[in-house]
Amino acid sequence: MSLLKMEGITKVFPGVRANDDITFDLEPGEVHALVGENGAGKTTLMKILYGLYSPDSGTISINDKTISIKNPKDAIAQGIGMVHQHFMLVPPFTALENIVLGDETHQFGMLKMGDPARKVEKLMLDNNLRVELNAKVEELAVGVQQRIEILKILYRGAEILVFDEPTAVLTPQEVDELFKTFREMKKQGKGIIFISHKLDEVLDIADRITVIRRGQIIKTIPGKGATKPIIAELMVGKPVLLKVDNPEKEQGDKVLEINQLTVLKENNLKSLDNIDLSIYSGEIYGIAGVEGNGQTELIAAIADKLHSVEGSILLNGENITALDVRNRREKGISHIPEDRHKHGLIKPYSLIDNMCLGRHHLPPFVKKFDFIDEKAKRKFAQEMISDYDVRTPSEDVTANSLSGGNQQKIIIAREVSADPALLLASQPTRGVDIGATEFIYKQLVKAKMEGKAVLLVSADLDEIMSLSDRIGVMYKGKIIKEFKRADATKEQVGFYMMGGEKHES
Repeated sequence: MSLLKMEGITKVFPGVRANDDITFDLEPGEVHALVGENGAGKTTLMKILYGLYSPDSGTISINDKTISIKNPKDAIAQGIGMVHQHFMLVPPFTALENIVLGDETHQFGMLKMGDPARKVEKLMLDNNLRVELNAKVEELAVGVQQRIEILKILYRGAEILVFDEPTAVLTPQEVDELFKTFREMKKQGKGIIFISHKLDEVLDIADRITVIRRGQIIKTIPGKGATKPIIAELMVGKPVLLKVDNPEKEQGDKVLEINQLTVLKENNLKSLDNIDLSIYSGEIYGIAGVEGNGQTELIAAIADKLHSVEGSILLNGENITALDVRNRREKGISHIPEDRHKHGLIKPYSLIDNMCLGRHHLPPFVKKFDFIDEKAKRKFAQEMISDYDVRTPSEDVTANSLSGGNQQKIIIAREVSADPALLLASQPTRGVDIGATEFIYKQLVKAKMEGKAVLLVSADLDEIMSLSDRIGVMYKGKIIKEFKRADATKEQVGFYMMGGEKHES
């Protein structure tokens, strides 16, 4: 008897058949991975399961009983919980307040938190989920916030748990902890649907793997015996290169020079501590490190003028420390931000407008007397969509109508086509599928071979190792070790990522 069965699910949006007669099932005590390219229909299918969308046709049954799910409240009542890519938490509230929100216990008109706290503490113990319940969410690390999201749905009695890209923002250590939680929940007979682009993790945790492509189920295979090339080819429809061709290039002139850069937080603690760094044309310099050790602040300090900054930043020998973001862009800096939604796109704007952001005030997008040339903007957007393989019905649709991978391609196209001297690439493949990842890797290597300097920040150590000519390891706001690519091993880099030099004998 299946814990969950979705049969003949079809969902059509204007111009797009997102789900096409899909049948998918889940067994008790199983991790069933759902994989596919961005826009393949995975999230749409899960939003139907969770009541965020209504299917045009098809049925859903739990324990062989057909059910109706019209909204998330119905899904929760049926024992279905979903942990989204972007968390649904109230930052000023405590962990416990977030967990019980909407399902509070009252007595004599007053909130009663003792019984819920005891229930949550048992859930934490049973599921390998450690959280400080009285801590405010806004003060907690991303991995801890995710645990709160999981506890929220367990608190409401979920037996079917959907995880949409849960590891995209986690450190390797946090991924290990999450998978321990998965294994504990499997022992309890819960069913887990795991959506991920990280095929190593899929192979590590999944009992079965279902591949979806362009709204249709291609194949379901056992996790045991599956390989990355097999899954990748099923996802894309053709063989995929899983290693990037990254030839050596003769190092050119110094493009970026950072001297004794220090950035202070609001509490006067240092997020960057006296950093010296130089990057040359024709090289990719990779920053490795557990997230939260200053990588975000380093990119921000280079891309934009920050307050509480000491030291200097030079671009092609010119001091740009006092320049604002527009002037830095005009001097030759392009920026692929780590959060494409907050800093990379204006989601309600069309692809035409998003493609021109940052250059909209410059030729060829303006004519005499600063009039906007709409024809030039449209022509440019069409060329970028073609050159960078953006999957879209037209250039007139809004950015928020596209999948994450195609949104990322818009940003890559805009920033690389600006022909920068320095390209800042922060988490460039986060949350994108294997096909788009391969494409982005090629664009970064191409930029290097064209003589650009590339500063790459990534939480994916494999990505850093395969793309970087030199690697700097950041720990507590400092670059504590630097490697040439030929001299670096994952074990060595990982050792320093955890502050290894402090423990050397």
